[in-house]
Amino acid sequence: MTLGCFSVSLAVADLAKSRAFYELLGFEAMHGDAEHGFLIMQNGTTKIGLFQGMFEGNILTFNPGWDDEGQPVEIFEDVRALQARLQENGVEMARAADADSDGPDYIQVTDPDGNLIMFDQHVPRP
Repeated sequence: MTLGCFSVSLAVADLAKSRAFYELLGFEAMHGDAEHGFLIMQNGTTKIGLFQGMFEGNILTFNPGWDDEGQPVEIFEDVRALQARLQENGVEMARAADADSDGPDYIQVTDPDGNLIMFDQHVPRP
């Protein structure tokens, strides 16, 4: 199973300060919109998302349908298929996708230690 592009999504108090800090570590903005409260930063193949006021805690984020550069790929497991497989194996959804939709959507699950994991698909169902 290929889960797509991976990043750690950080809930930040001050986007500008966080951006400046991570830029000191060699990260550069690759996606996002600071005016809307979020930036995706990259250093080599390492990505972090900085999100101000969008969620409370930090999240492990996978983007099905994107490669490591955030570009669409042709073959991937749709979040609705992943959701069905996880539910069949007893995993509860913290946030479920609309199983009848075919556009971008996301699901969230919590691992056994309480860490939130998001599968955030920005492209239509293959």
